Amino acid sequence: MRLLLTIAAILLPLMLPAAKKHPKMTNISNGDATVVIKTTMGDITVRLFGDTPRHRDNFLKLVEDGTYDGVLFHRVINDFMIQGGDPESKDAAPGKMLGSGDLGYTLEAEIDYPRHFHKRGALAAARQGDNVNPERRSSASQFYIVTGKTYNDSTLTQLERRMDMERKQSIFNRLQTENRDSIMAMRRNRDHEALEKFRLELIDRTEAEAAQNPAVLSREVREAYSTVGGTPHLDGTYTVFGEVTDGMDVVDKIQKVETDRSDRPVDDVRIISMKVIK
Repeated sequence: MRLLLTIAAILLPLMLPAAKKHPKMTNISNGDATVVIKTTMGDITVRLFGDTPRHRDNFLKLVEDGTYDGVLFHRVINDFMIQGGDPESKDAAPGKMLGSGDLGYTLEAEIDYPRHFHKRGALAAARQGDNVNPERRSSASQFYIVTGKTYNDSTLTQLERRMDMERKQSIFNRLQTENRDSIMAMRRNRDHEALEKFRLELIDRTEAEAAQNPAVLSREVREAYSTVGGTPHLDGTYTVFGEVTDGMDVVDKIQKVETDRSDRPVDDVRIISMKVIK
């Protein structure tokens, strides 16, 4: 099926404060690492993956620095995920909308799908959207733990098709951005014939690139989503850098708390402290 994509007017992105890229760090750990997250609703133990070293080492540094001590799980959605790590949440007034706080830098993406995917219990990095963050760089501090839900086989097949179309749209958008100057020149010259020809060329390039890595769920991924569950629509777009090894009952309790219109818990759920287990 050919893509029904159009070359839209390319606008300047919304002017947001630019986050610095992460400075180079000395490895804090070799291989996996374990962290206990002590919360006001119980303890959660997570394993950080050794094959996502930038995220692992950054998370360990923030744990050791006490950056996470006192922050809230500020965004909680039942059957989806719980999100925390906003440094501005420590002293936030009740009802304040949270989620825009950061540490002034971002992390290079370490997306390794399908090795790491959004199954129940996955630990992943939050980030800004593709429109202002096409490299999908991660927030320095904000993270989420997946709860999600289970899916039957037909739903997973439909999801594959949607993921395929979304990936093609992403490829097309990237190619469009890379060719912004040429597209804008054709638009200024009102050369509609050239625009249409170029659109078809970008579609062919999109199809060719997408065909190199088709969106097919592996047997392992299908089994996980049909048994333990998760949030498969996030796969391949956010960095998964760890998983819960103990305390999913605590995560489940947190995801079910009462929230306001911004998905912030009405009664604060706070991270008391984090500790690296040597």
